[in-house]
Amino acid sequence: MSEQTIGPRRRSWLVIAPLLVFAALATLFAFRLGAGDPSRIPSALIGRVAPQTVLPPLEGLANAKGPVAGLDPAAFKGQVSIVNVFASWCVPCHDEAPLLLKLSDDKRIKMIGINYKDSTENARRFLGRHGNPFGRVGADVNGRASIEWGVYGVPETFVVNRDGAIAYKLVGPVTPENLEKVLKPEIEKALRAQP
Repeated sequence: MSEQTIGPRRRSWLVIAPLLVFAALATLFAFRLGAGDPSRIPSALIGRVAPQTVLPPLEGLANAKGPVAGLDPAAFKGQVSIVNVFASWCVPCHDEAPLLLKLSDDKRIKMIGINYKDSTENARRFLGRHGNPFGRVGADVNGRASIEWGVYGVPETFVVNRDGAIAYKLVGPVTPENLEKVLKPEIEKALRAQP
């Protein structure tokens, strides 16, 4: 082969090689990011008593029984509780809201909300639009309580046993599929557990 033929080939490999390396790395990163189910992120709080954080009520929020109370850790004792961390600005929270409202029909469980870094007016409007599934809603204005709960981002949902210990954590929105296949079985397990 002549030097003219080899020269352009080498130059084309010098251009193609970095592109191939980049494509391989991009594929690897995409695979690793997509391979994990974020709802299966383990929580160091599983089996531990729920954070003893007191949060004020969402100002002006009421239901048929009167003003809705804030978050009080004493409320976890004696009944299985579902704690949902939500915000009006969270798009998946809008999607899961009807499912939480349906879940609140189960009188064996107590529904508790933690409103994360939200304005009072927007949070009340959100619950007014979708319906309020919560018997208590604590306003976590600065996000510190959510950090204590180990929240990665909204929405997240916790199952808390009758003894006040966290039994399960669902990262991401409640969907029809994970409600039936994951969350309801975890609730049933918590209901069967002895306090």
